[in-house]
Amino acid sequence: MVKIKSAEEIELMRESALIVSKTLGMLASEIKPGVNALYLDELAETFIRDHGAEPGFLGMYDFPNTLNMSPNAQVVHGIPNKEPLKDGDIISVDCGALKNEYYGDHAYTFEVGEVAPEVKKLLKVTKESLYIGIREFKVGNRVGDVGYAIQNYCESFGYGVVRELVGHGLGKKLHESPEMPNYGKRGRGKKFAEGMTVAIEPMINMGTKNIKQLKDGWTILTADGKPSAHFEHDVAIVNGKPELLSTFKYIYDALGITSDEEDEFRQTKLQS
Repeated sequence: MVKIKSAEEIELMRESALIVSKTLGMLASEIKPGVNALYLDELAETFIRDHGAEPGFLGMYDFPNTLNMSPNAQVVHGIPNKEPLKDGDIISVDCGALKNEYYGDHAYTFEVGEVAPEVKKLLKVTKESLYIGIREFKVGNRVGDVGYAIQNYCESFGYGVVRELVGHGLGKKLHESPEMPNYGKRGRGKKFAEGMTVAIEPMINMGTKNIKQLKDGWTILTADGKPSAHFEHDVAIVNGKPELLSTFKYIYDALGITSDEEDEFRQTKLQS
């Protein structure tokens, strides 16, 4: 059952989402060749706790860490380890935080050093598809409208859209209804209503849409070993339209990137 949120609950969720956003922004300055994911995971846990929240993923379903860190051909759910990042790698960092009983949960795929042009294009298209999907999350539309928009855009570039892993509702539980696939048909699925809150998260592969899982029971990889990209935002329907609760602003500030991509989804001005 979909849990509709009040304006007050949405603001509590925004607070949790922005802790995740700031955590990713802090990590953006640290992600470079030679750094290992376990070190970044420890930084993130300390940062989240110092901001009055609890790591949202740590211990959930027995996951052992604060971050899902998934480099290169890993799609999602990678377990941080001590293997150094290399120049030319990409790494998806998925982070959650729990504060005031509400979760924030979003992700960004970072470039490590100088990345190949075809990989840069995968990241660009995947992030663009996130906003294309968010644009369809509004009163009167349905789950299939979001999935169709993401799928249609990414497949037009020849990329594979993962089927087995999907976005989700968000609130007092990390995973609520409805499921938010990155594929679908227009006009199908749950109808969107004022006060709905979801995490939309395209997981897009350079090659096949097919995936496999490592024996660790967590790590998901592309079946053909080609790179995968993952971007995620927390979104609410406010005044009938999509309102971002999370932001990539802190990442962009750290990396010196100027962007207006979030402006159309921002009814509430972000504080610095």
